[in-house]
Amino acid sequence: MFKKVLIANRGEIALRVIRACHELDIKTVAVYSTVDELSLHVKFADEAVCIGPPQSKDSYLNIPRIIAAGEITGADAIHPGYGFLSESAQFSKICKDNGFAFLGPSPDIIDSMGNKAKAKQTMKLAGVPVVPGGDGILDGPEDALDKANAMGYPVMLKASAGGGGRGMRLVKDPKDVIAAYKSANQESLTAFGNGDIYIEKFIENPRHIEVQILADSFGKAIHLGERECSIQRRHQKLIEESPSPLVDEHTRKKIGDAAVAGAKAVNYIGVGTIEFLMDKNKNFFFMEMNTRIQVEHPVTEMVTGIDLIKQQIKMHAGEVCPSIENFQLRGHSIECRINAEDPSKDFMPFPGEIKNFHMPGGKGVRVDSHAYAGYVIPTYYDSMIGKIIVHAKNRDRAIIRMQRALEETIIDGPKTTIPYQMAIMKDEVFRKGIFDTSFLETFNYEIKDEEEQEI
Repeated sequence: MFKKVLIANRGEIALRVIRACHELDIKTVAVYSTVDELSLHVKFADEAVCIGPPQSKDSYLNIPRIIAAGEITGADAIHPGYGFLSESAQFSKICKDNGFAFLGPSPDIIDSMGNKAKAKQTMKLAGVPVVPGGDGILDGPEDALDKANAMGYPVMLKASAGGGGRGMRLVKDPKDVIAAYKSANQESLTAFGNGDIYIEKFIENPRHIEVQILADSFGKAIHLGERECSIQRRHQKLIEESPSPLVDEHTRKKIGDAAVAGAKAVNYIGVGTIEFLMDKNKNFFFMEMNTRIQVEHPVTEMVTGIDLIKQQIKMHAGEVCPSIENFQLRGHSIECRINAEDPSKDFMPFPGEIKNFHMPGGKGVRVDSHAYAGYVIPTYYDSMIGKIIVHAKNRDRAIIRMQRALEETIIDGPKTTIPYQMAIMKDEVFRKGIFDTSFLETFNYEIKDEEEQEI
């Protein structure tokens, strides 16, 4: 087992990894930018090293400074968390070259799964269902038009190196293909330094279903059920749950077996997630593989009782993947990502000081957060304040519990997504579980201004 782990991240995920390490009797090293000096992950780590100014490129994305922090503190492993360098093949390689265990996949796996066109081909060869579409990278806008006409509309143009919805364009008419290609190509070049675009048939009204994978270095891989991630805006998840209200036991076995086959096809080690699109008939198609821990991993932990961060560390330390016989998910879990954003203004970020901070408690309620009263939400990073996760006997009770938890939550200062999420919990379509990824596009959210509320 590792003796000291450096966490190359910040915020709630850094704190989450620190907690897991301490329970495994592993010393921890936090790295931080100057603006994060008072963050809780700095306070609770055994050691902390400042790695630069607030800008990510000068701190959390600065590989030489992170490696130097690992060397001066004597760390023997580096955990990348999610975001930042977590899916950087270069970072994985440099860690290994400098004698650190990288608690994530090897560079070749990150590379193969980071290239979405290559990933799709790999999964296809492994027998995993894939979205119908032209194989490989498009040669240009005319090639895009030819392939779109051949497969029929609507189609989706996607950046091969993309993520977070960038470099994606939905095209419903032939006359829009060339302009959409050029736009996606330019956005992808700007965001990722790679303008490669591929094309897929667009699955109408899909569900976004992902499967949690755990695998060891001996060729064994298991799945830990699925997560429903269809409640999202601009391709960014807002609410997640497990199990999915759409997935029955038969479908769970099919999609789980497909995910395991995909993980084995790339000799995966550690934790990972394979994401699928599922249509109304429960046909599912590979979308992408995330070669890291997910933001929404707690809902899987709640319905399985398995600590995914601990297991991730154990897998990379050479331990054997646990055996799960007669696998069944226990109860139902829902997670709300609490972001410092104004839902009434198209989710505009709302950084600033938290004046008053109270998180919910009670049976079946978990909070993962790095925030506190007096904490200043920086302008330099994502807007997530934390996550509220609930667990109950069934979905109906989980929704009621989440409503109660959101009502108990007090965050004075920045505007947050809490009122918006409370409204979703009360929505009949959501409560019936009959939504898809377009849910928020038609969700009617109305909030009165503060003066009207006081009358």
